[in-house]
Amino acid sequence: MGHYVTTETLPERTKEWLRRIEAYNQHRLELDPAAAALLVIDMQNFFLDPASPTFTCGGLAVLPNVKKLIAAFRRQGRPVIYTRHVHHPDGLDVGIMGWWWEGRCLEGTPESEIDVGIAPLPGEKVIIKHRYSAFYNTDLETVLRCLGVEDLVLCGIMTNLCCESTARDAYYRDHRVFFPADATGSVSEEMHLATLLNLAFGFASVLTTDELIDQLCRRGSRPGGKTG
Repeated sequence: MGHYVTTETLPERTKEWLRRIEAYNQHRLELDPAAAALLVIDMQNFFLDPASPTFTCGGLAVLPNVKKLIAAFRRQGRPVIYTRHVHHPDGLDVGIMGWWWEGRCLEGTPESEIDVGIAPLPGEKVIIKHRYSAFYNTDLETVLRCLGVEDLVLCGIMTNLCCESTARDAYYRDHRVFFPADATGSVSEEMHLATLLNLAFGFASVLTTDELIDQLCRRGSRPGGKTG
C-alpha cells in the first residue's frame, strides 16, 4: 500500500483537505494561549516504524509539524501532554482489542516508547491508555482541570481512531478542540479526510499547524472569538 501523504506532499494535500471540508468547517475558533494545552497522541515507535505491522504512514509525514507544535507550546510555557497506548504482556487489559487487532503494543518494550525526536521532557505528563480515547479510564480529565485548560490542541496518530475519539470526548467535556489537519495522520487519505469532515461539522476547529502556532504566540487573543 502506497503512502497517501509524505512530508513533501503534506502542504499541498492539506490545502486540498481544507478546501474539501470548508463548507462544514465554520466554527473557526481563536486559541486562548493562557488556557491552552497540547496533547500529543500515540507518537510511538510501534506506529512510526515502517517495519511495524501497525505502521502509520501519515504519522511519519506529520512528525515535523508535531515537533513544531511541541516546541511552540514549550516556548510559551504551556502544557505539553503525551499519550502512550500500551497493553500488559499477559493481555490483562486487552479485551475486545485483542480480537479486533492482530498486533498489540506491549508496555515496557522499545516499540512502546515515544519517538526519540519528540520525547517528553522531565515533568511533562504522559497518559497511559488502553483504548482509543485518551480520556477513557485515565486521569487526563483531572489533569486538564487542575491546569485550568479550556482549549485543547490535538496532534498525533491515528487521525480516525485515537485522535478522533479523544477529540469527541474533549468536546463532551466542554473543551474547545483545535485539530490541525497537517499534524494528525492515518493509514489512508479516505480515513483522514472522513475525520476532518466529522470533526469540523460537530466537534472541532480544523486548521493548520502554522495557524495554530500563530494564534498561540499572538498577544490579546479573544477567548470566545472567531477568526477573520
